[in-house]
Amino acid sequence: MEWIEYLKVIILGIVEGITEWLPISSTGHLILVDEFMKLNMSDAFKEMFDVVIQLGAIMAVVVIYFKKLIPIDSVKKDDNKSKLAWNKDKLIMWGKILVACMPAAIIGVPFDDKLDELFYNAPTVAVMLIVYGIAFIVVEKLHKGKAFKINDISEITFKTAALIGIFQVLALIPGTSRSGATIVGAMIIGVGRTAAAEFTFYLAVPVMFGASFLKILKFGFAFTAAEAAALILGMVVAFAVSVVAIKFLMSYIKKHDFTVFGWYRIVLGVIVLAMMFVK
Repeated sequence: MEWIEYLKVIILGIVEGITEWLPISSTGHLILVDEFMKLNMSDAFKEMFDVVIQLGAIMAVVVIYFKKLIPIDSVKKDDNKSKLAWNKDKLIMWGKILVACMPAAIIGVPFDDKLDELFYNAPTVAVMLIVYGIAFIVVEKLHKGKAFKINDISEITFKTAALIGIFQVLALIPGTSRSGATIVGAMIIGVGRTAAAEFTFYLAVPVMFGASFLKILKFGFAFTAAEAAALILGMVVAFAVSVVAIKFLMSYIKKHDFTVFGWYRIVLGVIVLAMMFVK
């Protein structure tokens, strides 16, 4: 594989790492990038590549939030020796995460291929970019100067988690953005920006691992040495960039709202539509 292909792999890994966590649609950006620099590989491999760089991105969440996600703690006994024990609060949080994942799993697992067939195209992506861009702007205007009912992730109830999970179903339509759908949904039902974003990151772990596992089973593991190198490179780049993107977003929303992301989505959606008409 020529060096230019590896450069494309690095660029795609960077795009995935940034756009998977900012609520601006990784799919929309990957489609846009693909218009300008297509990987010189088979369509089947490109689908697998998208899955693998997504795995790299999700590993960033596992690393950053490892202590909050692992439901086992090391506790000291009376004799000063340490032992492992289940953390009840973390187990409850995982219960809420699984509840929130159920709607997308029920619809996504049996209908994944059909949904891709119907909606994985530039027009759908462009429309959803614009629709959710408007949604972010409207939701932020409605909440301007108002306090949110839930400002810490521990305050999210099972009912709230289930409602957020219903919004996550909308992310099965390409261009919506999984993080965008869940953050907007969470804010609509009264969850503050920081708690909404953090819970969204937690949701990504089972959802994206599950989706990636299904795709890997579908495509198998038959790669050439060059293809394997491209997969590893893309995954590492996506992981590294994701760490930066997640930390940036969590810092940004402590002082700002999501309005800028709404306008960005609208502009990108218009660009995608314009590209379609030019073609």
